[in-house]
Amino acid sequence: MPSRRAYWLLSLFLLLPHLLNADTLTLDRALELAFDRSPTMRSARHSLEISKRNLQAQKAALRSRFALTLTPYETTKNRVFNPLVSAYNTQEQTHLGGTFSIYQPIVRTDGSLTVVETFGWREAASSFTGSVREQTYSNSLFLRYTQPLFTYNRTRLQLEELELALENARLNHAIQKLQIENQVTRLFYSLYHSRESVRIAEEELANATSSYEIIQSKVQAGISAEEELFQADLNQANRRAGLFSTRLQYENSLDEFKLLLGQNLDVTLDVVADLHKQLIEIDLDRALAHGLERRMELRQADISVRSALNNLIRTEAQNEFKGSVELTYGLTGTDRDLADLIDSPTRNQGVAVEFTVPLFDWGEKEHRIAATREQVASRRLSAEDERNRVLLGIRQAHRDLQNQQIQIEIAEKNVANARRTYEINLERYRNGDLSSKDIEFYQTQLSREQLSEVNALISYQLYLLDLKIRALYDFDRDEPIATIDSNN
Repeated sequence: MPSRRAYWLLSLFLLLPHLLNADTLTLDRALELAFDRSPTMRSARHSLEISKRNLQAQKAALRSRFALTLTPYETTKNRVFNPLVSAYNTQEQTHLGGTFSIYQPIVRTDGSLTVVETFGWREAASSFTGSVREQTYSNSLFLRYTQPLFTYNRTRLQLEELELALENARLNHAIQKLQIENQVTRLFYSLYHSRESVRIAEEELANATSSYEIIQSKVQAGISAEEELFQADLNQANRRAGLFSTRLQYENSLDEFKLLLGQNLDVTLDVVADLHKQLIEIDLDRALAHGLERRMELRQADISVRSALNNLIRTEAQNEFKGSVELTYGLTGTDRDLADLIDSPTRNQGVAVEFTVPLFDWGEKEHRIAATREQVASRRLSAEDERNRVLLGIRQAHRDLQNQQIQIEIAEKNVANARRTYEINLERYRNGDLSSKDIEFYQTQLSREQLSEVNALISYQLYLLDLKIRALYDFDRDEPIATIDSNN
C-alpha cells in the first residue's frame, strides 16, 4: 500500500495542471457573464429595444411632416363625348408640376394642420378649337385645419400607450435580470457546495489513510488483530471511491454551469466564494416600505390597470355621437404668363361641419362597455393581490432569514462537537481501545456536520438574496438596488 505522503504527492501531481490553468470564477463574474449572454436577457433586451423604437417613431410622427410630389411629364389624348354640343371631342393635354405639403398633427387637440402648395404648367388642345394650343401656369396655396369633436384624443392615447409599453419593457428587463441573478446565484452556491464536498471527501480520505497507517503499524507490532487492518483497508477504499464519485459530480455540475453562462466546455473553471459567517440585522418595517415603494411588479400592475382604462375609453367611443370641423383657406392663381401668375389670385375658403349620430345598435355598446369595466375591476383586484403578495413574500423571507441564523449557530456547535469527538476517539483508536469500524463512524459524523455547516451558510446567503430581490434593497451593502438602467 502506498504511504499517505506518496498518495498526496501523486494527487498534487495530477491536479497541478488543472490548478495552474483554472480560471477562478467568482459570483460577481458569473453574474456578469450571465447578464451578457443569457438567452432570457437577450430576449428581454430585444423587447426593450422594440418598445424604444416604437415610441421614438411615434414621437417623430408628431413632428412636422414634409412631402414633395413631382410630375416631370404627363401627357394624355382622349376621345370624349361632350353632351353640351352632342358631339365627340378629341382632347390633348400635357402637364408638368409638383406639390409641396406640410402636415402637422396637434397632440393637445387631436387636430391637424396642413399646408399645400401646388405649382404646374399645362398645355391643352381640343378638336373644337382647331389647331389652337393653350398654355397656362397655375399655382395654389391652401391652409387646412381639421378638428374632431365630441370624442377622445386618439393621438394622445396612442402616445401614452407606447410610453406605458416602454416602461413595462424596462420593468420586465429589470425583473428578468433579478431572476437571472437568483438562478445563477443558486446554481453557483450549489456548485460551491459540490466543491466543498470534494474538499471534505479529500479530508476523509486523508483521515482514512492515517487510520490505515496507524492500524498497519499495530498489526505489524502484533498488538492488533489482522481483521482490523482489513476493515481499515476497506474504509480507505470506500473513501477513495467516494472522493472519485464526488469529483465526478462536481465536474458534471461545472459543465452545466458553463453552459448556463455561455462558456466553452473546454474552458477550465474553478469557483471560489467568500462564504463566512456574517449575520446582518434587518429592520422588517424598512424592508416592507422599500418593497412597496420600488417593487416593479406593483408598477406593472398599475400599468395593466391604466391599459384597461384606456381600453374602456376606446370601447365607450364605439357607435358614439361625434363630429368634426374642417376649415380651409387658399389662394389660386392661373395665367398664361408666369410673371402675372400671382397678380390677381382667387380666394378659396370653406367650412365643413359633420356629425355622426348613432341610432340603434341592439345593445352592442352597452355590453362591450360592461365587459370592459369588469376587466378594469379584475385588474384592480389583481393589483391589490400583488401588493399583498409582495408584503407576504417580504415577511416570509425575513422570518426564513432569522431562522437560518439560528441554524448556523447550531451547525457551528455540531461541527465543533463532532471534531472534538473525532479527535478524542482517534486517540482511543491509536491506543487500541476502538475498532476501525467505530472510528469510521465518527469520521463520517464529522464530515456530515461539516457539510451541514456549509449548507447552513449557503442557505443564509440564498435567504438574504431572496429578501434582497423581494425588497429591492441590498442589506449587505445597505443601499437600494438600481433596477432600471437610465441608458435604457
